[in-house]
Amino acid sequence: MQVHRELIDSLPVFRNAVVTIGSFDGVHIGHRQIIQQLKQEARRIGGETVIITFHPHPRKVVSSVPGDVKLLTTLPEKIQLLEEAGIDHLVIVPFDHVFSDQTAEQYIGDFLHRYFRPHTVIIGYDHRFGKGREGDYQLMETYGSRLGFEVKEIPAEVLHELVISSTRIREALGEADIVTANEFLGYPYFFEGKVVKGNQLGRTLGYPTANLHIASEEKLVPSNGVYAVTVKTEDGHQHGGMMNIGIRPTIDGSTRVIEVNIFDFDRDIYGQELVVSLHRYIRGEVKFSGLDALKQQLSEDRIDAMRFLAGQ
Repeated sequence: MQVHRELIDSLPVFRNAVVTIGSFDGVHIGHRQIIQQLKQEARRIGGETVIITFHPHPRKVVSSVPGDVKLLTTLPEKIQLLEEAGIDHLVIVPFDHVFSDQTAEQYIGDFLHRYFRPHTVIIGYDHRFGKGREGDYQLMETYGSRLGFEVKEIPAEVLHELVISSTRIREALGEADIVTANEFLGYPYFFEGKVVKGNQLGRTLGYPTANLHIASEEKLVPSNGVYAVTVKTEDGHQHGGMMNIGIRPTIDGSTRVIEVNIFDFDRDIYGQELVVSLHRYIRGEVKFSGLDALKQQLSEDRIDAMRFLAGQ
């Protein structure tokens, strides 16, 4: 997959470009139906698949409360997932107020037609674009007939699944329902974090943890609790583990942390980027009577996590 990050006149001349447009946050099962339609149409006409997405997320620019935007995938994660889906071209359009102020007609003529010369544009019947979201499917069809490209509709049932999937994934992660989230994603929910120094209390309890810092403030972090996870280290190896997200009420109860105990692992990985995939929710946060009670619970959590992971 070729990734294009700037709208410049040196973009390649796409061959019979079959284009769709969207945020594709999560690249979940609803998105994958659209991708399948895109690929089928490209095969039919001997063309190339082109996904147009935006960065930062448009809501970060036009929303009155941009800090509320939480995403299932960061931009690098989205690129990875779309590449795995077999897309030919991903065009990441820098989204700013100037871009958002285009009229619907300018959006079609000065953006879509000028840079992509599409053979086919595949969008939903409810797709809105241009300043004030004034553009719609009918306007795209009208301009398509004038400018020489076809407009095809994403089936309503796929759009319905798209909305349901995105909503359910976010709700499920907020409710620690990892099974449902992963079912709608089509893969285990994951995030990347850098290993930073912690207070090293876990080591004294016999459960050393890697304390993770997630660089992206937009990344949706699941609700507090203990999870069965797999962890991919920078050398590409994958390990089982258990993760705690929360304020550690037995210890200090002040700062929210993300800490992972990697099973049967004793290496210095400070500064490394880990990829953590969530497989099962084990339990919520509990304030224990002391460190001995916490240590006993960690032993039980490890057994539960290993049992869940063995069933994957």
